[in-house]
Amino acid sequence: MLNNLRDTLKPTLEKIGKGFASTGLSPNFWTAVGLGVAFLSAIVYGLGIEFGLIIGGILLLVSGFFDMVDGQVARVTGKTSQKGSYLDSMFDKIAETAIFLGILVGGYAEPYLVLLAITLSLLVSYARAKSDAINVKLQGVGIGERAERLLVIAIIGIIGFMEIAVIIVVIIAAITLIQRMIVTAKNIQE
Repeated sequence: MLNNLRDTLKPTLEKIGKGFASTGLSPNFWTAVGLGVAFLSAIVYGLGIEFGLIIGGILLLVSGFFDMVDGQVARVTGKTSQKGSYLDSMFDKIAETAIFLGILVGGYAEPYLVLLAITLSLLVSYARAKSDAINVKLQGVGIGERAERLLVIAIIGIIGFMEIAVIIVVIIAAITLIQRMIVTAKNIQE
């Protein structure tokens, strides 16, 4: 869903990409920074410290920002690559899993809800990967892509309702999985 805003935000995103590209640091560096910040967020959630939801949520938003920066730097420098795309995708899944693990260890939501959120989130990603393998493109398909799921966790978590955020993630991930399965099934060329 948020992917559909990229065209509208393209001029702003290009400026951000050019700014970070001017450092001379590679897109993969920024991918690693995003993963590192996500790990910090997961650790904060896992420690269950006072103001942990606020600190963890802010760190999660910063991680999401760097997840956007790496792709923009790659585009403006002409350094897009299969390796970079692969690392970005893998680091995204590692980061998302770490965030949910932190929420689980910190006791912010019922374990079965966190398990459902992790499972459905990974299935949404798998549905896209499997569809890409058979040349059905799913970018922008679904109401609960990774960016939306993590925004829900960060923002609703910051205001103190992490279990509700996890429930929302479960719902939007399940809907997105169904949407992606339907779109893929309709577009399979037999």
